[in-house]
Amino acid sequence: MSKEISPLQKARAEYQPKLTGVFSEGIDKVKLQVGEYTESVKDSDKIKAIFPNIYGSPVVKFVPGASGRKDSILNVGVVLSGGQAPGGHNVIAGIFDALKNANNQNKLYGFLGGPSGITDCKYVEITQDIIDEYRNTGGFDMIASGRTKLEKEDQFEQCLENMKKLGISALVIVGGDDSNTNAALLAEYFARNNTGIQVIGVPKTIDGDLKNQWVEASFGFDSCSKTYSELIGNLLRDANSARKYWHFIRLMGRSASHIALECALQTQPNVTLISEEVAHKQMSLKDVVDTLIDAIIKRSEQGKNFGIALIPEGVIEFIPEMKRMITSLNDSLVNHQETFNELRTLVERIEFVMQELNEEDERVFSSLPMIIQEQLLEDRDPHGNVQVSKIETEKLLIMMIKKRLDHMKQKGTFKGKFSPVAHFFGYEGRCCPPSNYDADYTYSLGYNAVALILNNLTGYMSAIQKTIKPAKDWQPAGIPLTMMMNLERRHGKDKPVIQKALVDLDGQPFKKLIENREQWMMNEDYLYPGPIQYWGPSEVCDLPTKTLQYEHAKLLAGKV
Repeated sequence: MSKEISPLQKARAEYQPKLTGVFSEGIDKVKLQVGEYTESVKDSDKIKAIFPNIYGSPVVKFVPGASGRKDSILNVGVVLSGGQAPGGHNVIAGIFDALKNANNQNKLYGFLGGPSGITDCKYVEITQDIIDEYRNTGGFDMIASGRTKLEKEDQFEQCLENMKKLGISALVIVGGDDSNTNAALLAEYFARNNTGIQVIGVPKTIDGDLKNQWVEASFGFDSCSKTYSELIGNLLRDANSARKYWHFIRLMGRSASHIALECALQTQPNVTLISEEVAHKQMSLKDVVDTLIDAIIKRSEQGKNFGIALIPEGVIEFIPEMKRMITSLNDSLVNHQETFNELRTLVERIEFVMQELNEEDERVFSSLPMIIQEQLLEDRDPHGNVQVSKIETEKLLIMMIKKRLDHMKQKGTFKGKFSPVAHFFGYEGRCCPPSNYDADYTYSLGYNAVALILNNLTGYMSAIQKTIKPAKDWQPAGIPLTMMMNLERRHGKDKPVIQKALVDLDGQPFKKLIENREQWMMNEDYLYPGPIQYWGPSEVCDLPTKTLQYEHAKLLAGKV
């Protein structure tokens, strides 16, 4: 009996993603154009020493022309690494279709459950039937994902053994900055040992922090931010209708505030916190609370006891005093883990921690509500750090605001009302059906990954550029993974990592927010983007993010 699917699934399965025009005549009708040789963004001597065999490769792009590809039959592997992002299945579909376009005897193997699938040799051969079932769908359930890091010699040896077992000559790793750093380490290992096995990365993260001047966007960011913006728009409409609630919405984005900024530009709420701005201004927790209270009071004075505030998930770590306290807390718990685990009650644990912290950190920790203190003491992540996603920052801010406003009301300096509602939009966006942009973008990323493989390249990231333009004008390229790296201190050691992209406070998207901050705070200039649209006018269905529009305005206007 065939599996029941929804009408939308059936219709989306029939959607043919738009492929960059360079590949429209077939993967054998393109040639490689080699650019200048490269260096890492920072720490070039040390990065070169870690990656002597793949460092310094040139940026490349594909243009129409005779192919220089290999003609032998290929077995290629693909693995999904890290959290889900809309469009992952279309990356695999693009790889599959490109391989079959090159030679129908080529095979694609999907490693199951993330990178551990490679080391454990758990895989499935991806067939036409599997691909057709998952085209244009959200999620990673075709082969699932995982967070195992590939960074140790014995893991690389196991990968090599299993690659040889399956006759795989190239591996595509779909992931974020850490996963693509691991891709570079694996590529270096394969090159150092003359295995002939290539490794290509694909940029994935809904947080939007894997981007730079060569990689315009990480896939999933478009769909995810549009999904959140629909929900925010619904709450804006509700707030403006009921006119008595303040909605505090925490959004995914631990390391950067791209999602919060994009959603703000799409919906125009009353207040948007940007973590990078908080850090730049050295704002204390009190300063952040003051910012929100200022908006609440000013709107209340106009008879508007309602509004919407957007809060990035990771803002608490960008507040300098909180960051220092959390770092001290992490160190303390790592050094006294056994003693801490023996304590049974929350009160005992709080008292123990406060004895270990210095005077300033103890002051900050003790100023927090007990529920937040408890969340800071919960289970750590694999690195021994606080799991920021478990800290309900929106509730912390609500509690602190309410306490201050109650005090002001007693003194007669606040006469309004404050009825807060807390929300967290996280997993709701990670597996939505991809927008047309993400469906097209990821399909081209997968197709382009095969073009890089066919041209004997390794240690590269698949990149599609000029995506602000119609798909026929997109430019497929390859970016050396080492070019995007710098060193970061982790666990007391300098480690190579792809540099995260934070919100640029001098960039046009943030400037747009600043230009409108006061007006949006005081007025109801709300935008209601509604759900993702898949059919209809291109200016509705194929619309890129506001971030891309503002960042590439000159390209869109044809001035570059």
